[in-house]
Amino acid sequence: MEVEMKVLRLMMDPVTNMPIVILKDVGSDTVLPIWVGVPEANAIALEIEKVATPRPLTHDLIKNVLMGLETVVHKVVVTELKEDTFYAVIWLEREGRVISIDSRPSDALAVALRVDCPIFVEEQVLKTSKQAATMSENLTSDELRKYLEGISDDDLGKYKM
Repeated sequence: MEVEMKVLRLMMDPVTNMPIVILKDVGSDTVLPIWVGVPEANAIALEIEKVATPRPLTHDLIKNVLMGLETVVHKVVVTELKEDTFYAVIWLEREGRVISIDSRPSDALAVALRVDCPIFVEEQVLKTSKQAATMSENLTSDELRKYLEGISDDDLGKYKM
């Protein structure tokens, strides 16, 4: 079963100093942190802040190619957490054909934000992830930082991008 999520915020992991995308369940207070690379975090941040760049960046190019091919992005889904790596799929439709494209979650999220499509996480991923937790949407950065600092060193930062 898929759980609809939204990008709540981007922040830096206080231990590894790597960017983290915080996804939040739209129907509850469950959050899921996903560690991402710096370029992907920048791409996500630019779209969240609606910053226009003089030339299209990679995820803008993907959006433009999809639009040019008259392809609709229906949704992105974080599908698995396997060997400490998150996996995602981008679901497209072109000329009545549904196509699934394997993706890193960070790229799938960057595309989803650009095309304004829903973001989902498989319920099993939320159950499997040790970092998934229930928190208020009004969570302050300090509260989230304290939560992340409370995660054991073995868990924090171990997820591969």
